[in-house]
Amino acid sequence: MSDDPVKGWNHHPAVPLTVSPFFTWPLRPLEMLRWVWNSWFLISEKLILVGIAFASFYWFQPPLEETRTLAVGWIAELYIRNLCLMTLVAGGLHLYFYTFTAQGQKLKYDPRPLMVNGKQFTLGGQIRDNMFWTLGSGVFFWTAYEVLMFWAMANGYAPVLTWAAHPVWFVALFFLIPVWESFYFYWIHRLLHVPVLYRHVHALHHRNINVGPWSGLSMHPVEHAIFLGSVLIHWVVAAHPVHILYHMQYLTLTAATTHCGFEGVAIRDENRLKLGTFHHQMHHRYFECNYGSLEVPWDKLFGSFHDGTARADARMKERRKRIMGG
Repeated sequence: MSDDPVKGWNHHPAVPLTVSPFFTWPLRPLEMLRWVWNSWFLISEKLILVGIAFASFYWFQPPLEETRTLAVGWIAELYIRNLCLMTLVAGGLHLYFYTFTAQGQKLKYDPRPLMVNGKQFTLGGQIRDNMFWTLGSGVFFWTAYEVLMFWAMANGYAPVLTWAAHPVWFVALFFLIPVWESFYFYWIHRLLHVPVLYRHVHALHHRNINVGPWSGLSMHPVEHAIFLGSVLIHWVVAAHPVHILYHMQYLTLTAATTHCGFEGVAIRDENRLKLGTFHHQMHHRYFECNYGSLEVPWDKLFGSFHDGTARADARMKERRKRIMGG
């Protein structure tokens, strides 16, 4: 029974899900290399985001010297760029998967459609609600953190990394930022499930039991401030402006991809671009499990890991009863 998948899904990856081999013993170097390769190459959202970060830096980013002084002009430039990026990614994925249903139900996790109406939603419907919070509060805080970081770097408050001085660390940061984000996300996510914070803040995000691309960054402003605060690590850990762009775009744009509701883009019946994560999709359905991601195994260590099997589902139901006092 342990490897039998949980019923009720239209599609799911092979179960049981496994965490990063970097946190298992004994260490298996080949599996570790395979994990990195599959996460980054040949075509992956991480590699695409590195490309977007460099394009943003070279074509749509004011010089660091200009950000030394706060001014409407360059701040508006960042805001418009971020607004366009989120609209292109979340809007494009929504059009592809849900409006045009370009691949039908293929690789779609939840068989149910997104909710059209609902009193729990701010504007009466899931898509309108998600777009409102994503483009209103989400893009605002995304831009605010970028403004803060570029201003701090330009004025010497945050350390600046250069390719010329530290080429190895320059490259390594692109690989380490997702690991840091996985570490950070677990702990702030557990915090947001504390009853008072869940009720007044995080419940807004969990209106989405079945998620779509606009759901990822649909959060309460307080949650945006906490979630996007991951980038503040660079007040201590030196970074180049392109790393700040990558860090923020990783936080925001992968929120759209991981919540798209599909495992990926299917071409000729194969998943050619991995996107949505079943691990987090289960969190939205079952709530008290899978607070983090597979990169860092906090869920396994603290008993909240749902690996997609029927046995894990039974264990999570018992855990939920204990949490709810039932």
